[in-house]
Amino acid sequence: MRTVAAAVLLAVLLAPAVPSAAQGAADPNKEDWVSLFDGKSLNGWIPKIAGYEVGDNFANTFRVEGGVIKVSYDGYGGAFKNRFGHLFYKTPYSHYRLVVEYRFLGEQMPDGPEWAFKNSGVMIHGQPAATMKKDQDFPICIEVQLLGGRPTGERTTANLCTPGTNVVMNGKLVTDHCINSTSPTFRGEEWVRVEIEAHGSGRVGHRVNGQPVLTYEQPQYGGGNVSGYDPALKKDGELIEGGSISLQSESHPVEFRKVEILDLVGCMDRKAKNYKPYFEKDDRESCRY
Repeated sequence: MRTVAAAVLLAVLLAPAVPSAAQGAADPNKEDWVSLFDGKSLNGWIPKIAGYEVGDNFANTFRVEGGVIKVSYDGYGGAFKNRFGHLFYKTPYSHYRLVVEYRFLGEQMPDGPEWAFKNSGVMIHGQPAATMKKDQDFPICIEVQLLGGRPTGERTTANLCTPGTNVVMNGKLVTDHCINSTSPTFRGEEWVRVEIEAHGSGRVGHRVNGQPVLTYEQPQYGGGNVSGYDPALKKDGELIEGGSISLQSESHPVEFRKVEILDLVGCMDRKAKNYKPYFEKDDRESCRY
């Protein structure tokens, strides 16, 4: 009897643990960040450069080397010629938190605009890449402007620029093309972390290295500073709920090593397996039970 009992006890001790339903369920409080850049390729990204068709990555402007997205001009024949470019991610977003880490390197193209020195951007709430016309310079969007400092003077980053758009600040419509943030100036080749929090056609906030530097709301069509676009896409006064995300090429070499997003749209049914308490816009069709 003692031999049988010992064998039973040993079998119980050696049996693989069976997780409970609670143990097997996903943690609803865990944030599901997604990397839009895989560190190896431009899979999921679509280039659009002024003067070229959608998908034509002229002169290999956008490339992946050493685990980063590089914006390079070594195939431009020494002249930029206003060939502004944008690298669009394939999926549009509306409510989200986005993290981008960037740095400027090297020298600006000699014929690049003066204002484009150490100048790039993350374009949000933008038109789809497929709707960009061949000679269009910038997408109609909200631009989170990324800047590097000059040898002297202050030059903030994570500013707001508005190609074909306007925003509301402090209850008033703002029609200025660019609004400076309160960030410090970054003069060297250090990596800078920019966070963007977008709530559809509501509030948008910018952070630099964890510190809030700018907020506004009600992104909407309007204003100028964009050319060559399809007028049917720009319905002035209409709020913009969301749209494309793209990285910019404006004549100064720049690198991006991180592009990560936390989607705030998802299943808001607490009974679903994929419910997350941080979701703010319901996507009932995505619910899994």
